[in-house]
Amino acid sequence: ALDCLKSFGERVAGLPSTQVRAVGTNTLRKTKDALDFLQKAEAAFGYPIEIISGREEARLIFRGVVRDVDSPSRMLVIDIGGGSTELIVGEAAEATRLDSLYMGCVSYSRRFFPGGEITADRMEQAIKAARQELQSVVRAYRKSGWEEAVGSSGTINAIERILQARGHACIDPEGLDWLQNHLIRIGDVD
Repeated sequence: ALDCLKSFGERVAGLPSTQVRAVGTNTLRKTKDALDFLQKAEAAFGYPIEIISGREEARLIFRGVVRDVDSPSRMLVIDIGGGSTELIVGEAAEATRLDSLYMGCVSYSRRFFPGGEITADRMEQAIKAARQELQSVVRAYRKSGWEEAVGSSGTINAIERILQARGHACIDPEGLDWLQNHLIRIGDVD
C-alpha cells in the first residue's frame, strides 16, 4: 500500500494541495492502527489523507458514476468494496439517499470462506448475513423509485465480465444463480 501511494504521489507531485484529495474508506475507518498507518501513508504520498465517513464515500461514488453514465433517469448505484457496500439513489448530479453497509467482498470472503473454501452451507450463511445487513434499507430503496441500476466497483465489473462471457447481456438473477452454483461446484476461491 505504501509503495502504491508513493507511486501515486510521484504522479501528482507538484500539484497544489487544493487540487489533490486522497481519502481513506472503510478499511481505515475500522482499523485499530489507522493513525500509525495514516502517518506513513501521508509521508509516502506527499499529501494529506482524509478518513471519510461511509455517507461521504457514497456521495463521492455517486458523483463519479454520474459523470460516466449517460442517463437522465433516477438511478440506484451499487458499489461493493472490500469492507463496505455503498448504495445511492439519485437523479442527475444529486444523490437523494446514501447508505454505507458493513459488507464487502474481502470482509465477507474472510468471514464466510476462510482458507478459500466455498461450500453450499458457507454460501448460504453469506447470503443470509447480506440479507440481514440489507434489511434496514430495502424498503426505502424499493420506495425510492429508481429506474436504472448501475454498478461501479471492481467486484461488479468482474461479475459482469463473467456473465457476459456466458452470454448474458447484463447482471441478472439467472446469471447470479449460475455463478453461485458454479462457485460452489468449484469449491475454492482460486
